Amino acid sequence: MQQMRKGSNVELSSLTEAEGPVTAALRWTDPTGAGEADVAALLLDASGRVRGDADFVFYNQPAHPDGTVQLLGKSPTGGGSEDRVLLDLAAMPAGVERVVLTASRYAGATFGDLDDLGLTLYDSSGAALLGFDIGDAASETAFVFGELYRRGGGWRFRAVGQGYASGLAGLAGDFGISVDDGEEAPAIPAAEAEPAPEAGVGAAAAPVKEPRPARVRTAKRRVTLPKAPKVDLADHPAWQGARLFPVSGLRSDHEREARATSTLLAVMAQVPEFGRRLTARFNAPAGTLQTFVETPFKHGEGKVRPDGVIRVARAGRIWTALVETKTGGSPLKADQVEAYLDVAARNGYETVITLSNDLALDGEHPLTVDRRKLRKVALRHLSWAEVAHEAHMLCHHHGLAGQSHAWLLGELLHYLRHDNAGCQGFQDMGQAWVPLRNAITAGTLRPGDRYAPRVAESWERLVRQLCLRLSGETGLGVAPVTRRRRGGGGAEERRAAVVASLVETGRMSAEVRMANAAGPVRIEADLRTGQIETSVEVPAAERARSLTRVQWLLRRLADAPPELRVEALADGSAEGPCDLLKNLRSEPGLLVRGGVEISSFRLALPTGMGTRRGTDEAGFVRSVDLAVDRFHRDVLRAIEDSVAGKD
Repeated sequence: MQQMRKGSNVELSSLTEAEGPVTAALRWTDPTGAGEADVAALLLDASGRVRGDADFVFYNQPAHPDGTVQLLGKSPTGGGSEDRVLLDLAAMPAGVERVVLTASRYAGATFGDLDDLGLTLYDSSGAALLGFDIGDAASETAFVFGELYRRGGGWRFRAVGQGYASGLAGLAGDFGISVDDGEEAPAIPAAEAEPAPEAGVGAAAAPVKEPRPARVRTAKRRVTLPKAPKVDLADHPAWQGARLFPVSGLRSDHEREARATSTLLAVMAQVPEFGRRLTARFNAPAGTLQTFVETPFKHGEGKVRPDGVIRVARAGRIWTALVETKTGGSPLKADQVEAYLDVAARNGYETVITLSNDLALDGEHPLTVDRRKLRKVALRHLSWAEVAHEAHMLCHHHGLAGQSHAWLLGELLHYLRHDNAGCQGFQDMGQAWVPLRNAITAGTLRPGDRYAPRVAESWERLVRQLCLRLSGETGLGVAPVTRRRRGGGGAEERRAAVVASLVETGRMSAEVRMANAAGPVRIEADLRTGQIETSVEVPAAERARSLTRVQWLLRRLADAPPELRVEALADGSAEGPCDLLKNLRSEPGLLVRGGVEISSFRLALPTGMGTRRGTDEAGFVRSVDLAVDRFHRDVLRAIEDSVAGKD
């Protein structure tokens, strides 16, 4: 991967021979948990301005009408977030000379608050072509990361790194977009929130000329989802509704894999919004999508049968991916995947996609294969948890084109979440969990332990899946928070810190940023005491006396668990007076000492920790999910209104 400096540029064809769309991943880590950044792209003509409002691709308009530029959305990474943009440069309209890649922040948050700010550009095979690290961000609220521009019949990339103090409105205005950045765009019914038409799908309707809006609204649009009927005609609670994708009768891993593959691929083909979301992750073009299962291919002296095939046609070209699926705890097999890579290379196919309950970390495929087989074919991975996340976001937050699409995705989600389907995502801390737990209990865990790094990696996967699930349930961004110096050691440094904490204290912890929470939510598992503690620091209300600040908090925590621990903090103090909520309800003055002014409160809730490695009733993974859900439901929601300024 070529490292770029500010102002430098490079010809893309000199970095890769791969054809097809490229993906720009804008990345950052948020050590404060203050909020997200939103990515946008502007398509500019020779004069350096947009040709019309459709050339402004952002959160309210996430795809260009011709499909050449599409926002793929945010994804939590091991150490923060990345927001990806798919660019089909070969299909870019002739009038577009430059594509500018930008991001913006809100509510007083600046890019100087973020760590590890940068951009990575990937080719259609998933190989990283170039990286651009930005280390000089300060008070800017909008930022141009880089731009792709035409030169001599090809495309070049320029590392820009220019900030704006005027936010997205000021940045867009410089490129010819008149912005209305009012508080909130009006709600629209989901059935009217039509996605951009896909190239090659159906007959194009006659264009209807309408007056161009005077201004583009940057306030985030709310989508009103249709309400499901609440009538229940069942005579008995034991009656189960009929399902399109039944989970009964699945008796073997092979049957689960075959049904899961067929179910997913069928829904992808019938719900274009969903199919496009998934295929865009693998740099597939926007176009007509068809899917197939159990397709035989000649390989050596015999035949192989990938679980599925995905094909996308656009402008006379066909993009093809072979799909290998695993469910439950079945592992991916290197020899099987390598055989599919050989088949794909021999047939000129672009990609092999593996699908399992494992989560890829930091863009690395969870399976190690012969690197020589990746010269012509990309190997990509998708977790069942990521599939469910995309379906849930469309169904419950972003909206779909029609009721039938929503129903199909709802049936898919019901199938994926059923225990018998084997598609629940990461559910097992691995074989290293029990030996590590026993070593901590016995006091024999020491530096260099062979199990600790594997548990640290599993912990990172669990936290990432937790972020995906919470993001889907709330419809808001949830991502890990890292606290490390700029240019640190990345994944190795993060996992080494977890290992060191396990050796020294028997604990491992993580912080996640949740929208509307006052700050990062800390999750700490103490393997010595068998407790999981979730905590958050909340700013105190602006009241004249410390006692009234305590009373303000107690009113909001009226229904919180009595064992919640409340600690009063003075400005700049790491600790302060502390007591249980059940005691403070009768004696709020327990948190007030002398004339010290309370500036914030730390709220911590302990929950019992499961000891087994999986998701059964006594499982560690299940106990972490339950602890975070309980804290979110009983504590965070109680203080959301005051955090959002509705107090």
